[in-house]
Amino acid sequence: MTFSTRELATLAVFGALWGLVEITLGAVIKTLNIPLGALLVVSVGLVVALVGRAFVPRRGSTLFIGVIAMLLKLFSLGGVVVGPMVGILFEALIAEIVLSAMGRPRRASFVAAGAAASAWLLVHPFLTGLLFFGRSLFVVWQDLLDLGNRVVGLDPSAAAWIVAALAAIYAGVGAVVGWLSWDLAHTLKKRTGR
Repeated sequence: MTFSTRELATLAVFGALWGLVEITLGAVIKTLNIPLGALLVVSVGLVVALVGRAFVPRRGSTLFIGVIAMLLKLFSLGGVVVGPMVGILFEALIAEIVLSAMGRPRRASFVAAGAAASAWLLVHPFLTGLLFFGRSLFVVWQDLLDLGNRVVGLDPSAAAWIVAALAAIYAGVGAVVGWLSWDLAHTLKKRTGR
């Protein structure tokens, strides 16, 4: 994949915007300890990445935006940033795979990419918790059930229902993000004459 200088500049701007969202909004959400706060940060980041893909509709552009955002996350103040960096990279990679597999950009591909990348949030703690933070799968699983209890109000013994409900919430929010990103991208492209 070879990008023109203009395309690289455009991708750098969108990558920097996503990185800025992760650094600022991510820090605020983490400090406030909001349930599903990560979903909010991912949603805003995906809007930026998907709009960037509309401006540079070529294979690899979403991943490129994500890599820039991931590298900027290194400059976050405070705690460990490895987990969020891995999250950003995988969100961009998943969105890139879906967008590339579905061919030319269209609303359906944006909706599917948003849903798939957001659903990654359910898997993310299992990967990073185990590989980077030495947490056992049992502890990560308990955290997921506790989240389901707080958000959906289901008893932790209803594990299958909790996972299904959280998956539906995450994918549903991601699908809405994809839908809105498509509209936002076309509005911005009209205003900028692109």
